[in-house]
Amino acid sequence: MGLDLAITALVFGAIFLVELPDKTFVATLVLATRYRPLLVWIGVAAAFLVQTVVAVAFGGLISRLPHTPVQIAAISLFVLGGLILLRGAARAEAEEQEAEEEFAAKSTTAATGLRAVTTSFLILFLAEWGDLSQLLTASLAAKYRDPLSVGVGAFLALATVSGLAAVLGRGLLQRLRLATLRRVGGLVCLALAVIGIVQLAWGS
Repeated sequence: MGLDLAITALVFGAIFLVELPDKTFVATLVLATRYRPLLVWIGVAAAFLVQTVVAVAFGGLISRLPHTPVQIAAISLFVLGGLILLRGAARAEAEEQEAEEEFAAKSTTAATGLRAVTTSFLILFLAEWGDLSQLLTASLAAKYRDPLSVGVGAFLALATVSGLAAVLGRGLLQRLRLATLRRVGGLVCLALAVIGIVQLAWGS
């Protein structure tokens, strides 16, 4: 199966908007103040690659189930993700401060080269496990039954977000409020749920 650019673009947009206000953005920002930003990005991107492969593989297993239950499960995850983001918008600023303190404490040891890459990989790998973006990636893989297109879109979105965090970091957060980003991400998830409901109702 070849790469479906429409699915890749849709997944990229959805995961980008969900991941941008996530605590892993803050984690990458903090790490980039401790170690060289490029090394941080390499480690973080590697962690995201592994997480994406796991999510897509899980979504592929789910897609083997009957079509209707899979669609209903995907819709439920979109609704859940949307509600989590919208509900968490009010506490976004406080959670940002908590996340900064948490990840600053985890990256106190000076590191360069491969050690900085490995440290960044491990911190983000553990932080991202079971994260909302990973669950949504799995649900999108199950919904579209196109692991390649979903995987490429999700990974590019995650790699882009981590790149923005490593390079722009604090300056980006000063211009874009996390609360607003979470509301936008929440609305995107709910929009995907509505699209899924319509498609299910029309039998597509």
